[in-house]
Amino acid sequence: MSQELQEDKKQSIKVNIYGQEYPIRSEADAAYVKQIAEYVDRKMKEVAEKMPARIHSQLAVLAALHIADELFKEREDKEKKLSEVEEKTQSLIEWLDAKLIQE
Repeated sequence: MSQELQEDKKQSIKVNIYGQEYPIRSEADAAYVKQIAEYVDRKMKEVAEKMPARIHSQLAVLAALHIADELFKEREDKEKKLSEVEEKTQSLIEWLDAKLIQE
């Protein structure tokens, strides 16, 4: 797909994050983009409450670190759960194999 066709699918969505308006070009649904922007805005406000007198760029970096921490923890949890499911699946396969051999 050419770059021009990809650009045609993108829409401009205005979002407000920590008092600043940003035009975001995205192929994603506008409601989804706004939901993400609201989440980032909320995280920046949480950081600002805990650490007042920070400049916007510092708040943005600290909020990004908090969001990245959440992401990494979720990925780790997902990988752990996937591993548990794979282990249980393998145990069930082995159990079934043993039962089939007995018959």
